[in-house]
Amino acid sequence: MRTDQRNDARIDNRLDTQRADGVPMRPLACARCAAEVLVRKSSWQQTSVQWNARATAACAERDAADRTEAAFEGCRSLRDTIREAALHGRITVVDPAGPGPDHRA
Repeated sequence: MRTDQRNDARIDNRLDTQRADGVPMRPLACARCAAEVLVRKSSWQQTSVQWNARATAACAERDAADRTEAAFEGCRSLRDTIREAALHGRITVVDPAGPGPDHRA
């Protein structure tokens, strides 16, 4: 073991809630179960969500998947909550260009 190693902390960009464009992740509670996550909507097609232990424990859909041993592919209720929040301006869509919320691929 080297004795001259510095104890430098690395910055974990995955946890950076302030992006270069100045739009941070925002707390948002699910309309169904009130699980509060951090959300950033970069565009209508891209959303970042950070879960914490409390939100994971509170999520009704995640709990249902655990009880049935099904794969948890995301929370539809939270997705709908995020969409509504973006539509009503409670969270910012950083780059709203491109197909909007009513676009069906």
